[in-house]
Amino acid sequence: MNKFRILGTTAIVIAASIVFTSCKDKRSTGWEYAPNMYEHTAYDPDQPNKNFKDGKTAQVPPAGTTPIGFRRFDFPNSREGYDNASASYHLDSLIAQTPGHLAEGKKLFTTFCSPCHGLTGQGDGLVVQHGYPAPPSYSTGQSSRGGAMKDLTDGKIYHTITYGVNSMGSYASQIAPDDRLKIVMYVHQLQKL
Repeated sequence: MNKFRILGTTAIVIAASIVFTSCKDKRSTGWEYAPNMYEHTAYDPDQPNKNFKDGKTAQVPPAGTTPIGFRRFDFPNSREGYDNASASYHLDSLIAQTPGHLAEGKKLFTTFCSPCHGLTGQGDGLVVQHGYPAPPSYSTGQSSRGGAMKDLTDGKIYHTITYGVNSMGSYASQIAPDDRLKIVMYVHQLQKL
């Protein structure tokens, strides 16, 4: 019985010493200097915030600024914007035309565009096969805005992806700006078929 009592007492002493020594940080003085550096107040975007004049946490970016990773497209959703984009929006100055980007463009086209345009851009996608009106072929069709589809420029294709046209809605919220450029690159391949 004495043996079990000694073992039990030893176990209690060891457990107590572990608890007491582990709770104290030997480097800590117990004082907190600048506690807001590690116990800051995190605001949710929809919470009021006294740090701003308007009392809102979510702030509009300053005028004239561009967020990191955002590609500016300053052409309005109008015929004039479409024509201006055609004249001044060119892939060469915006993205490197590499086999990798072309492959990504094909993948994005297959995901977002082929249901209507078809895998080869002939306007024979699955949606069309189920009775939806066919878009014009990239290689042989005529654009509803005038001219042959095979002659569409970088800016015209990008403008159409961004704003949509006729039955096609805007894809600006689903496809990132750089990904739209990759799709434009791939559409140019389909125009040659």
